[in-house]
Amino acid sequence: MKVIAAYLLAVLGGNTSPTADDVKNILESVGAEADEEKLEFLLTELKDKDITEVIAAGRERLSSVTSGGGAIAVGAPAAAAGGGAAPAEEAKKEEKVEEKEESDEDMGFSLFD
Repeated sequence: MKVIAAYLLAVLGGNTSPTADDVKNILESVGAEADEEKLEFLLTELKDKDITEVIAAGRERLSSVTSGGGAIAVGAPAAAAGGGAAPAEEAKKEEKVEEKEESDEDMGFSLFD
């Protein structure tokens, strides 16, 4: 990801076709090292391509991917309708458990001693 981010930073800086040295310089400026294999793969895949078109094509592909959020939204009302008071009781129990975990009394010392 850092190689891709550095490539995109170079493009945002006005370099429409960054080289391996350009990407390495960006990464070195923040103390990161470039993975040569990944860098070469990225540059060969993006050679002679407009990055805005590549991003647009990626967005198009991602728009057809389902995220699975619909199943949760449909299942939640059905569970609440059939369960009655049971889910509310479970929620109260979970809240009590969390309060105990956050307590500093179990450590045996005070921060200010």
